[in-house]
Amino acid sequence: MEKVILVDERDNIVGTMEKLEAHKKGLLHRAFSILLFNSKGELLLQKRAASKYHSAGLWTNACCSHPLPEESMEHATRRKLLQEMGIDLQPEYAYKFIYKARLDNDLTEHELDHVFTAVFDGTPVINTDEVEAWKYIDIASLKQDIADNPDHYTFWFKLILDHPELALLPV
Repeated sequence: MEKVILVDERDNIVGTMEKLEAHKKGLLHRAFSILLFNSKGELLLQKRAASKYHSAGLWTNACCSHPLPEESMEHATRRKLLQEMGIDLQPEYAYKFIYKARLDNDLTEHELDHVFTAVFDGTPVINTDEVEAWKYIDIASLKQDIADNPDHYTFWFKLILDHPELALLPV
């Protein structure tokens, strides 16, 4: 059983818990989201696999997950990006934020989300256990599609796109 790192609002570790239990209880835990831009400034999205235990079949950022206990955030981001998208690179830390949202299947996502970014111009090799599809899209078209179809996107991804720090990122 995969465990997540429970944290306080200052990102201090307060314990660990099995991932599904933490989502059932809505406890604050450490997570990360990776934004990959190509050299044209388009964002790489993934569509979560239909088998995911929450937010299945929704579009989101290139990779999102949780570091394992005793794992550095740098190692976790590189590990999961390679596991989910077949992309081997080290993204750079950009910012972090806290959010809490009720999800499907009676789960609550309460995360201190560390956002990382990188430039990638290649073609992902997706792990179909994790990812159903992928695409590059420019930010303006993405924001319009989210306005037209908000239920097609994950909750946290919409927060990331509206976060003021995103406008400061060099892309």
